[in-house]
Amino acid sequence: MYKTTQPVFSELSAADCRVLLERNHVGRLAFAVEGQVDIQPVHYVMGEDWIYGRTSQGTKLRALEHNWRVAIEVDEIDGLFEWRSVVVHGGFYILSPDGTPSEAARWQDAVEALRRLVARTFKEDDPVPFRDVVFGIAVQDVSGRKAETRAV
Repeated sequence: MYKTTQPVFSELSAADCRVLLERNHVGRLAFAVEGQVDIQPVHYVMGEDWIYGRTSQGTKLRALEHNWRVAIEVDEIDGLFEWRSVVVHGGFYILSPDGTPSEAARWQDAVEALRRLVARTFKEDDPVPFRDVVFGIAVQDVSGRKAETRAV
């Protein structure tokens, strides 16, 4: 008698969601623009209750000025029925060192977190100096799912 396999789908725990978000650094940012939903890849770093990233001026930022609600999805895919996926909902904020003391502190936290990913961030030899806008996503809700194949 030989064994067969079948996919099993389940929820990820909050701890597993956090580990996946910390382990990865590329996600897809979803946002609404002019009645349409857009989705764009972004580099990110997971903070305590924030996701931090960098971008440049453009359509995405203009759209987010009018609707700050976003979602970011991060996946790990090993096969058709071997994957993990986390979705974060939150508010998108442009961070600046020139704001109130708490805003400047948030910007500094973001830059320090981004330097864990790319040590040269905002230094003379920055590999992406055109990405001069720091953003934060205030994490409001996190959920995750996974699929795995099990023998039956």
